[in-house]
Amino acid sequence: MAALAYSLAQTSVAPALGDMAASLHTSVDKVTWTMTGYLVSAAVLTPAFGRLGDMFGKRRLLVISLAVFAIGGAVAALGDSLAVVVAGRVVMGAGGGVFPLCFGIIRDEFPDQRRASAVGLISATAGVGGGLGLLMGGLLVDHASYHWIFWAGTAMAVAAAIAAEILLPESPVRTPGRVDIVGTVLLGVGITAPLIAISQATSWGWTGGRTLGLIAVGLAVLVVFVLVERRTTEPLVDMAVLGRPPVLMTNLSTLLIGSGMFGVFVLVPQLVETPQLSGYGFGGDATHAGLLMLPGGLAMLVAGPLSGVLTKRFSGKVPMALGGLVAAVGMGLLALQHGSQGTVLAYTTVVFAGIGLAFAAMPNLIVDAVEAAKTGEATGVNALVRSVGSSLGTQVIASILANSVTAPSRFPTENSYTVSFVVSTVGALVAAVVAVLIPRARHDRAPVRKAAGVTVPLSTTPRAVGKQGNRHT
Repeated sequence: MAALAYSLAQTSVAPALGDMAASLHTSVDKVTWTMTGYLVSAAVLTPAFGRLGDMFGKRRLLVISLAVFAIGGAVAALGDSLAVVVAGRVVMGAGGGVFPLCFGIIRDEFPDQRRASAVGLISATAGVGGGLGLLMGGLLVDHASYHWIFWAGTAMAVAAAIAAEILLPESPVRTPGRVDIVGTVLLGVGITAPLIAISQATSWGWTGGRTLGLIAVGLAVLVVFVLVERRTTEPLVDMAVLGRPPVLMTNLSTLLIGSGMFGVFVLVPQLVETPQLSGYGFGGDATHAGLLMLPGGLAMLVAGPLSGVLTKRFSGKVPMALGGLVAAVGMGLLALQHGSQGTVLAYTTVVFAGIGLAFAAMPNLIVDAVEAAKTGEATGVNALVRSVGSSLGTQVIASILANSVTAPSRFPTENSYTVSFVVSTVGALVAAVVAVLIPRARHDRAPVRKAAGVTVPLSTTPRAVGKQGNRHT
């Protein structure tokens, strides 16, 4: 429920941008800051919450993350000006900590034979929630108002926070230390500047001074961040762990897969909602677009546990590479044929099935490559990379479509959709190749429990002692 609340919030605002612009008396370009602010905030806070969870307890930080998310949702729902709504969305970005904290709890609490499937299911929820978010947003905009999008997220987060506090055991694996304030600030600036530039590139221009300037500033700050973290005793991000080949190559593949998924999230709804007079659009509404993508979301839900099974039987890179390949096939078919609703539905389902396989494999590859004490930190960085990829993919596709709009028709050309699907296809193929090259982790990094001064491997911890017994084993 926690993972779904965050994932729904990523995309549910997209169908409501026009309605929000009218209600808040502003332009659609300015309203897009409700999405940009959320993505930027989540990108910065995700690794920070993952690290804090490793230090102070994953359940505790999961509850805090959900509580802050709920507060932000309430602020956005009650806001009557763009500034207040954007501020609420920025606060909601704290929900980004949900994924690394959930992965860490599963790593600490689940037996080895169930861990891969459980991690895969939570990870697939990211994609499922993204697809369902478009449907939910469309339904609420068409039949209620955009305010209910934020209230729905708030209600889910509150319910998940209460359930986590009551039902989840506190993870016993801790990494004592201090909060790396300098590293957090540097990472925040280094990530925020390029993401703002990418999100505004369509209106500023990819070669505009503001776009290139912010990207350059961000990259320079990230270089400083790496240098500082290497010399910090207790860093926010352990660069030695991040630089391990399995972690590094998994993050690269994650960037490409995330970019492709959100590219499709932009392309399919816009294709469906383009009027028929354009010669290629279906003339549907936001609900219609969401329903066409619903089977794909369900396919991702099935693909998550299947990815876990493949991971246990072979290795995480098998479903990662297979997922990239399947997604590339689906996108390639969409590039060749997107003239009917039946083909769009079928091929989009293929794309999402592939993305579901890959998404579920990502955290498993990271978890297998790092120590238990580094789980939250490492999966937090992976989630950050996925956020960057989603922002990049969204804006690249939006730019391709925007640059093809002609004055008389006011619609993108059909060829721009073909080009966009081809770009996404190439990205997914490269991700599959990178996944094939991911090396296997060389040594055992099995999580451990410490009880009564004795270190016990998680895989040998008795499981039949009940929840309270398990909590104190």
